[in-house]
Amino acid sequence: MQPEGEFGSIGRYGVPVRAIRRFSVRPVLPEPLTGLGTLVNNLRWVWHPETQDVFEAVDPQLWRSTGGDPVRLLGEVPAARLDELANDHAFLRRLELAVADLTGYVTDDRWFQAEAGSPVSSVAYFSPEFGITHVLPQYSGGLGILAGDHLKAASDLGVPLIGVGLLYRHGYFGQSLNREGWQQERYPLVDPDGLPISLLRDGDTPASINVTLPGGRKLCAQIWVAQVGRVPLLMLDADMEDNEPAEREVTDRLYGGTTEHRMLQELLLGVGGVRAVREYCRVTGHAAPEVFHTNEGHAGFLGIERIRELAHDQGLDFDTALEVARGGTVFTTHTPVPAGIDRFPVELIQQHFSADAFGDGVPIDRILALGAEDFEGGDPGVFNMAIMGLRLAQRANGVSKLHGVVSRGMFAGLWPSFDPSDVPITSITNGVHAPTWVAREISNLTYAAADEGDSEGMFEGLDKTTDAALWETKRMLRQRFIDDTRARVRASWVNRGASEAELGWVDSILDPDVLTMGFARRVPSYKRLTLMLRDPARLKALLLHPTRPVQIVIAGKAHPADEGGKKLIQEMVRFADDPEVRHRIVFVPDYDIALAQPMYPGCDVWLNNPLRPYEACGTSGMKAALNGALNLSIRDGWWDEWYDDEFGWAIPSAEGIEDTDRRDDLEAHALYDLIEKQVAPRFYDGEVPGRWIEMLRHTIKELGPKVLATRMVRDYVQQLYVPAAHSSRRLNSTYEGARELAAWKKRVRAAWPQIRVDHVELQGLGDVPQLGTTVGIRAFVSLGELTAADIDVEALHGRVNSEDEITDPVRVSLSLAETYEGNRHRYEGELKLDRTGPFGYTVRVLPKHDMLASPAELGLAAGPSDPEDPETPDLPAGSEF
Repeated sequence: MQPEGEFGSIGRYGVPVRAIRRFSVRPVLPEPLTGLGTLVNNLRWVWHPETQDVFEAVDPQLWRSTGGDPVRLLGEVPAARLDELANDHAFLRRLELAVADLTGYVTDDRWFQAEAGSPVSSVAYFSPEFGITHVLPQYSGGLGILAGDHLKAASDLGVPLIGVGLLYRHGYFGQSLNREGWQQERYPLVDPDGLPISLLRDGDTPASINVTLPGGRKLCAQIWVAQVGRVPLLMLDADMEDNEPAEREVTDRLYGGTTEHRMLQELLLGVGGVRAVREYCRVTGHAAPEVFHTNEGHAGFLGIERIRELAHDQGLDFDTALEVARGGTVFTTHTPVPAGIDRFPVELIQQHFSADAFGDGVPIDRILALGAEDFEGGDPGVFNMAIMGLRLAQRANGVSKLHGVVSRGMFAGLWPSFDPSDVPITSITNGVHAPTWVAREISNLTYAAADEGDSEGMFEGLDKTTDAALWETKRMLRQRFIDDTRARVRASWVNRGASEAELGWVDSILDPDVLTMGFARRVPSYKRLTLMLRDPARLKALLLHPTRPVQIVIAGKAHPADEGGKKLIQEMVRFADDPEVRHRIVFVPDYDIALAQPMYPGCDVWLNNPLRPYEACGTSGMKAALNGALNLSIRDGWWDEWYDDEFGWAIPSAEGIEDTDRRDDLEAHALYDLIEKQVAPRFYDGEVPGRWIEMLRHTIKELGPKVLATRMVRDYVQQLYVPAAHSSRRLNSTYEGARELAAWKKRVRAAWPQIRVDHVELQGLGDVPQLGTTVGIRAFVSLGELTAADIDVEALHGRVNSEDEITDPVRVSLSLAETYEGNRHRYEGELKLDRTGPFGYTVRVLPKHDMLASPAELGLAAGPSDPEDPETPDLPAGSEF
């Protein structure tokens, strides 16, 4: 032993001894226990309680102390315990059954194979973040959680998906509070060797890809694979010795760094992601994707890489390659505001996609045109990732019906000849993965079946459960959530500098018999974390009501660069720190999956009060609903679409009032009134409140099937993936279809200025139009250099507003009746006067081709002459009668 003061004592008394490198050493399992490694390496354990039970049986105390992390569990369990388990026949039988169940899960036919008929060979799903489990911290919020649920539901349904993302060495930030309640960020190192993932290897060699950067530099990435049930998730990692120091930092953290840093991340995700998919399919023999799904614009460069592949490998010209790439691409937009879209300086794109960096075959001017804001009010100096995503995808969608409406309006500038209602952006409402989010106790009561891709009868068991059993189960879940919250609050206060001696009050915060409300989400301003604080005295009165008190648990992170969001958190924390109310309202830091999972079942009411219509969808209320919580929300996102007064309460929106303070005051007081006069009285109506339980049952049974991620993924398969696969096959087989389509589009665009609707007339209208009358309509059209096969002539009719705009138009294609000299044609059809009041109609000409996904795809339309132009006395564009 060395004496104090010599070299060996420095680590104990002087400067801490720090490792120059950190890595995790995995145990060598005894041969009978190798099945544990099989279970760990497939993330199906995240949503499969029976597999979690096997891990817990290894060492119950260690399972809890590691936070349910099986990699850490096996890394810390004593060797003697492993030897003991290797000779425990009951445990080995249990392990054998779990492995057999997993094998069946990943190999047996499921919905996609049995019912859908396997209509798509493979889909590549790109996202900048994936929220699979807290053990794999590669997510920040709703986008990542949605992407994780998408993969899990695809696995349950048997949809052949390949997930593609990045592996961030620091993930997203961890959140804590200082003494003043200000958010603090920390970025703990994520060690891949300590995660349930593995390197993709080609034989004994780790597989990798690279992307060329300006100046001949290379950005290399190795490929980690997380097996999510049946679905592989590929995560690109730039922290490898082949890279220079700057390039090694590209995958350092999620949503951090400079503008160029973010662009490099998105370059690696899009361009490198396609190359990683190709490498994965080559090494494993997995079917190559027919469809590429871009989850938000961050991965949009994948389309440019696919064009480069086709130009380089197949010798296709840009226009033909563009049609091939577009036909098999789906783009999902998640933002309802332009400020939420990534936009990069044009000069940055020019540098990274020049011929020297990206190669020949993809002209830089064509690339820049894909992301150009070349519409009224656009900025010519930026490259817009969402606009590129829309131009590179033949099919696009928003994430709720209302968000579809908002998106069509937001991007209408790309289709200037069309009304927003005609913009080719559909909607598929998000869903959530029930086996991940529903508490086991709720699942047991409803007979909800984990892993079942079908929701038919999923909640029928609820009818066999008594009101008293439901009420007691919710109380038990409330108590569990309170216990978890107390532990987190205590840890937070210790981190804020409090001593254990001054924290005795924490043991009595919250009450399992009090109406419990939850509010947890990211903290941008539009989500209005502090709306409930508009009238602090009124809120205190609700929290401290003598017979019908309310308690609220709040969580959420502000982006590290969002000072405004941090101030909102501090305002909330300072209110919650007040000794008068701190037993009734708490802010819990570091919101993540581990915090959310006990929170949803432990709440009775889920609160959401965004500025309508800025919530694209929102899924936290869905998770709460599946756990028997009622929603109290502004009608935005999914709640606008599926609201029912048996599912909860709608906070009246003061949308349209421009004074934001006035609007916040009105909506806050509406919220207070609902809690005081409706929510709390119903919750406290009797020892077992029958009306409350009735709403709880109705929510789970009627709303439950709608909000499932399996429903969402089915919708994607049927409405987007299958049509995209059909387009991809027609365009990809010999490329002649793509060449023909590209040439046709070029010809139509050149000839379109000559298209005219010369004259429109009605027949059989009569002096007094009456409901139910059918009238004939004739349109005379000049087609210039196009043929009748190139176009569709359509009549639009319906009720008109005070601006002569046709609302909810009915569309009728007219038939070619006669052809005249000069390529003029007469088209005819019938209109039925099916409604009373102001009625209008118009006629327009649209391009028509059987390989277009939408008549608006080219953004071209021609209508009748302007009625205000004295040179054109024909019938006006919309006539009212």
